[in-house]
Amino acid sequence: MPALASVSPTARQPWRWRLLALVSAYLPLLLMALLALGTWWLVKNTPSLSDTLEHAVLRHEPDYEMHQFTVQRFKRDGLLRAQVEGDVLRHYPDTDTLEIDNVRLRATGPDGRVTLATARHAIANGAGTEVQLLGGAEVTREAVGNEDAVNFRGEFLHVFLDTERVRSHLPVTVVKGGTRVTADSMDYSNPERLIQFGGRMHGSFEPPPGKKP
Repeated sequence: MPALASVSPTARQPWRWRLLALVSAYLPLLLMALLALGTWWLVKNTPSLSDTLEHAVLRHEPDYEMHQFTVQRFKRDGLLRAQVEGDVLRHYPDTDTLEIDNVRLRATGPDGRVTLATARHAIANGAGTEVQLLGGAEVTREAVGNEDAVNFRGEFLHVFLDTERVRSHLPVTVVKGGTRVTADSMDYSNPERLIQFGGRMHGSFEPPPGKKP
């Protein structure tokens, strides 16, 4: 009687069953790899919170407005340093600047001299130490003692309240007593009592009252 050859259970299984067993054995590992790949893609293509905040901050939009307002700034001793009034005030957080329509400014210097300023539009820094006046700009330093008042007029005037300076890179007219000067640009320093004019100049001078030319 011929001997019967023994066949292992694995050898008797069809190849499809062996393939299914192989896939089943590696399926968890395959799923983990796909999950890791999907997580990496999601992180790679999702904008970070810092990027979102950066784009939000860079948008030049006002975070608050005030209408028919008055803002006052005081010295450490409690005396009024400056007062700003206007029709509309808009604050922009990305640049920490204030835009003001129909601005009216009153400031008092260390010597007690009062400066008045008006314009159709103004841009001021957050600290209120610099004001750019645009459109029909006018700045007047009132008379004190024997010193005449000084008046500046132009379409642009840059006022520095802390250093008591007035500048303009555009045509400006300056009037002090009987003196009137028009120039292409100007730089005025009150502490130095000095006015520097640039470009073309035109001036007229009147003698003081009681004196002949």
